[in-house]
Order: sequence, then structure tokens, then C-alpha cells
Amino acid sequence: MARFTGKTVLISGGARGQGATEARMIIAEGGRVVIGDLLEEQGRALAAELGAACVFLRQDVTLEADWAAAVAAAETLGGGLHGLVNNAGIYVPKPLMETDKALFEKHLAVNQTGCFLGMQAVVPAMARAGGGSIVNISSTAGLRGSPNAIAYSSTKWALRGMTKAAAIDLARLAIRVNSVHPGPIETDMISIWTNEQRSARLDSIPLGRVGTVDDVARAVLFLLSDESVYMTGAELAVDGGVSL
Repeated sequence: MARFTGKTVLISGGARGQGATEARMIIAEGGRVVIGDLLEEQGRALAAELGAACVFLRQDVTLEADWAAAVAAAETLGGGLHGLVNNAGIYVPKPLMETDKALFEKHLAVNQTGCFLGMQAVVPAMARAGGGSIVNISSTAGLRGSPNAIAYSSTKWALRGMTKAAAIDLARLAIRVNSVHPGPIETDMISIWTNEQRSARLDSIPLGRVGTVDDVARAVLFLLSDESVYMTGAELAVDGGVSL
């Protein structure tokens, strides 16, 4: 089933991990993808792998000009812009008293302001295309308290509220906005865990394993596709039961 034939999706932070997997799946189902990322070498390699249906741009999600360039690139692929995955994010774990103002503000800039700018940037193009779907990547750290992650948790909780507010604002334009809340996923983001930390986290997961990028990507594609056409403002946990 080619759910994305004739559709273009913009993925921030798409050069590796979850974003790269989403790009591969969308193109496999007939779609086109624009990848934005600061990781130029990996992003260009992925675009070369995926061929003419994929374009890579160097993108700093905190810059409005970079968002404008990404949207313009998506529209040049033809057929209009139909999807956005706000996937770019940073995670530098520190407890409250070890988090300085600079680190806190860095998380805000990338994880929260970047998402805000992305949603604003795509709305005119999606409206011209007749509607679309925005998926904001939050976290289980945005569903419950998370230790040693005051800055990261702050932004992921914020994405929940931003998603719901935007869903109301954009419904009249046939633009849906939903959030995905991954639990521990096997990506570079958790490579900083010690063996003891990994063991402790596994013990906390009801399904007994760390998630994969495929687990998250399949959920994201569902929300991007017409299979979720009557869903907006929803929160979809992909976490093996961690947030129960």
C-alpha cells in the first residue's frame, strides 16, 4: 500500500536515527522527503541513497531562514507539502541543580522554539496543498516526571501543549497536529547510558526491551497518513508501557 504517493514530507533532524528511518519508509511508499539536519555528511549520504525523491538541506531549526529554505525545497519537489515531522532535538541529562541557564536555554531553542518555528513555517504551504499533517516528537519525559532531565523534560512537556493549541488553530485549514512520545529507543541519544543505567531502564519497561527506530517510525507514518484522518491533538506513546 503506497500511502504517500504524490505527497512530500519535511523531516527535521532527519539525517540519522528515527528521522532517517521515517524518510526511507515514506519513500518506499511512494512519497518524497526533504531532510533537514546539521549533520551534513550523514544527510547527504542518506539523500544519495534514497535518490531523486529525497533532498537534503543543512538546517538549523532555530533559524527562520533555514525553515523557509526547507519549505521552499519541499514545494519544488512537486505536489505541495503535506507533512512535517518535528524530529530535531537534543538531550543533555542533568538534574536541576547542575543545569545552568545556558544549557536550559539551548534545550528551549532546539526542542521547543525549533518546533514552534517549524509549525509556523509549513502552514502556508500545507494550506496551499489542501491540508496536511504535523507530527511533533515529544517523549515519555513529556508524559511523566523524568530524573536528571529538567531542561529536556521542560521542552517535551511544552510540546504537548503546543501540539494541542496548534491542533485547534489549524483545524480549519485541514491541518492535523499530533504528538508522538517515544520511550527508550535504540539511537545515539541513549548511547551515553552506562551498563547499569541500561539494565535499570530495561527493568522499568513492561514489554522488556528498548524500542527500535522502526517502532517509532511506523507510528509517525500512521499519523502522517490518511489512516489517522480523524485524529488531531492526540498523544501517541511508543514506549513499551513505560508511561503506564
